[in-house]
Amino acid sequence: MIRRLALAATLAALSQPVLAAGIEGKVEQQPINWIAIGMFIGFIFLTLGITYWASKRTVSAADFYTAGGGISGMQNGWAIAGDYMSAATLLGLSSMVFATGYDGFLYATGFFVGWPVIMFLLAERLRNLGKFTFADIAAYRLDKDRMRTFAAVGSLTVVCFYLIVQMVGAGQLIQLLFGLPYNYAVVLVGVLMIVYVTFGGMVATTWVQIIKAGLLLFGGTLLLILAMFKIGFSIEGIATQAVAARGAAGEALMGPGKLLADPVTAVSLSLGLVFGNAGLPHIMMRFFTVPNAKEARKSVFVATGLIGFFFLVVCTVGLAAITIVGTDPQFFEGGKVGGKIIGGSNMPIMHLAKALGGDIFLGFLSAVAFATILAVVAGLALAGASAIAHDLYAGVFAKGRATEAAEMRVSKIATVGIGVVAILLGIAFKDQNVAFLVALAFGVAASVNFPVLLLSIYWKGLTTNGALAGGIAGLICAVTLVVLSPAVWVKVLGNAQAIFPIDHPALFSMTLAFVVAFVVSKLDNSARAQAERESFEDQNVRAETGIGSAAASAH
Repeated sequence: MIRRLALAATLAALSQPVLAAGIEGKVEQQPINWIAIGMFIGFIFLTLGITYWASKRTVSAADFYTAGGGISGMQNGWAIAGDYMSAATLLGLSSMVFATGYDGFLYATGFFVGWPVIMFLLAERLRNLGKFTFADIAAYRLDKDRMRTFAAVGSLTVVCFYLIVQMVGAGQLIQLLFGLPYNYAVVLVGVLMIVYVTFGGMVATTWVQIIKAGLLLFGGTLLLILAMFKIGFSIEGIATQAVAARGAAGEALMGPGKLLADPVTAVSLSLGLVFGNAGLPHIMMRFFTVPNAKEARKSVFVATGLIGFFFLVVCTVGLAAITIVGTDPQFFEGGKVGGKIIGGSNMPIMHLAKALGGDIFLGFLSAVAFATILAVVAGLALAGASAIAHDLYAGVFAKGRATEAAEMRVSKIATVGIGVVAILLGIAFKDQNVAFLVALAFGVAASVNFPVLLLSIYWKGLTTNGALAGGIAGLICAVTLVVLSPAVWVKVLGNAQAIFPIDHPALFSMTLAFVVAFVVSKLDNSARAQAERESFEDQNVRAETGIGSAAASAH
């Protein structure tokens, strides 16, 4: 999820993904919004009740990690949508359209395209080959200890960077929307995350995500309907009035701007958005929650429809805000239209909610925006806990001999540890530029997890040495290029000029990962490598048929 509260930087540069729910830069604390706080407290009590209910149904490791595979395709589709649609989708993407117009639609398209890739390439095979985590697939025919260790490190890297951004985003959002101090928000989110995951596991996390997705879709759709009542029930009319509201600069709204000015950056960003999606551990984990491959495919189909609809709603609302908010002096500092928006440049959609629905609707949308973070961090914490308990403890250290009770105990301890670390990091990174962490998370996911995952499923020639070499090369390259990029080298470290001129490394790091994995695998003629190639056919049968895959729990 990705952000900047002074989205001036993010919006102008269009350089960072807007879906990770975090805001960047120093923000302005707003007056206390008691309506929003009341609604959010109501949401907390509702989700705590769900967690209590889920705790009674979480008795095994399968229940804890994957809800026993008993989530339907429809439910999982809503949960995936809830996991993916963040507060920054609502705030950041709408603000991007408000500031740049057409480029915001292009940005949304980049995120959306990744889902058909997942549906057609990965969804069914993930469900048939895996059990709890991405490592289950990577280790199916390759060296189990080495691949589980590698997969766990890659997954934890992505999870940690995402958690930092989510916690910083939570603190800054609550300052903006609720008027409460930053540290309170970070601690509150961390504690609730620990409670949801520790006691309710995947069952609670799934239903929290479903409810959040429903509230977010309802709020966004209602806002669009109210905007169309005011402007007119015509998308063309909304666009026409937005162009007119901008005066001489209006025509630029409907044409591509800075996003496509540099084709190399555009391609690298697109690759990170499309394929990074397929490497996110908390997204991949969701495919193990359904009973079979058919339901896995159905869940992606449902999620794609919901996400696509929400993106269209948010982008259209962003255009409507140009006419309604962008011409109203009360939403600008000093009453100067075209100047600095009160609360920061992420606030147009919130001002639109107040203009159309008053304080009550503003409070509702604020509560929903903050609640979205809880759903995302719960999924991330569960993915991190599974990497520690299932992959490292049960798979590597205990050599598969750990009892379910012991593994669940380690999972819950890991969840508490991840929660505490997330709180401390969230406080430590207060008011810091965290855009590079988001770029790094997408870069790592696209350069480390995705190449190994795709090759292990589809290429017979992949060996353990090739997978490790490719994954490590992708990781080192992604981290190095991000550190040398303008996002870190200039904006964070204060140097005059970046060594690597592009913020997004995926074009180079992902390509390197595939090439290294291919070359090393081809050169590996060891006896173990031969055996790994020969076992591909058995793996492929299970991937296509599901014979031997984990069954759903009866509940």
